[in-house]
Amino acid sequence: MEAQADTEVVITNTNRDIIKTSSPIDSATQFILEKENFSHAEGGHILQSDWKKEKYIATVSPFNDGKGNQGYVYMLKSTDHIQAFITHLNRHFLLAIVLILLFLFITIIFLLKVLTKPLVSMKEATKKISNGDFSVTVPIKSNDEIGELSKSIQSLANDLNYLKKERNEFLASISHELRTPLTYIKGYADIGRRKTLSETERMKYLYIIHEESERVYLLLQELFDLAKMDQNMFTIQTERVNLKQFISSIYEKARLVFHNQEKELLFMCTSEPIVDIDPRRFEQVILNLLDNALKYSPEKSITLIEVQSMNNEILIKLQDEGNGIPSEDLPHIFNRLYRVDKSRSRLTGGFGLGLAIVKEIVEAHNADIIVESKVGEGTCFIIRLKEISDENRTIS
Repeated sequence: MEAQADTEVVITNTNRDIIKTSSPIDSATQFILEKENFSHAEGGHILQSDWKKEKYIATVSPFNDGKGNQGYVYMLKSTDHIQAFITHLNRHFLLAIVLILLFLFITIIFLLKVLTKPLVSMKEATKKISNGDFSVTVPIKSNDEIGELSKSIQSLANDLNYLKKERNEFLASISHELRTPLTYIKGYADIGRRKTLSETERMKYLYIIHEESERVYLLLQELFDLAKMDQNMFTIQTERVNLKQFISSIYEKARLVFHNQEKELLFMCTSEPIVDIDPRRFEQVILNLLDNALKYSPEKSITLIEVQSMNNEILIKLQDEGNGIPSEDLPHIFNRLYRVDKSRSRLTGGFGLGLAIVKEIVEAHNADIIVESKVGEGTCFIIRLKEISDENRTIS
């Protein structure tokens, strides 16, 4: 039996005298044979199980061959093999732990690099933004939360950069618009102070000074209106108005101005729409649009004001036969100080603020304004207003 296993076998009689052994008896084996702490009952008994401290793991089993031969069979297993095996396993476990830790370290470094690199870029970008540099580019390499944050920061930087450019252009344009009339006023005031001037010449210069002062006043008034809009101090006082009668009164005042410049102004309205508007502010809208049509339309041209009812909405169309607006300029015409005429000719007038104010007033009425134009054919401004239903058409 022992030849087929790596254990040692010792057979003794009932008096513990050795009958047979598979290997010489050493002190550790002798110690096990002398143990008295096991039962003589049938079945095996573990004598020694501490493989860490002892040389052998040992069991004892009684035997009886039925011929009067009785005794014990001791089975001893050297712990050297077990300890070597455990040591071998420990080395494998240690190697596995080292490899796992190395893999985790590499993975963490990779993830940190992947995760923190865009965060570092965003940190640098926000630092530049806080210092006033809005020309930053944030890399967007994913569609997760970090990618969304990158898009938001990039969008913020683009908006701030646009606002910065707009502000600089606005200040430059305002300086230009103020400098010209003030130069005229100062120059002609100096000339008007000369004692050698005739009264006729003095009055001519005073008229020019008055005209330029009016230009400065109108510019400042428009800037004041825009400032109130920006600070949410701009208010409208709406009233229930018969739109046909309201625009008819404006039409009568403007028709003579068009006629004096050999241009024709027409008005068409087949219904009696009732709307809630601020009459004073909305008159400013209509007159501003008519003023543009008057400036940029040739002689013998026709400008049409048309009011239509459509799907519970009122459409106010102002169609001219003027020069038209190039397609690349259409998205910007409601921007402040934007001019299609880049030459800023004083003959055409205006400061580039009128349409910006028009848009603000229309939107304050919870309405919309759009523009359609073709170069050489004319321009059409369309205002959409909500119509008052029949049961609420009472005019105060």
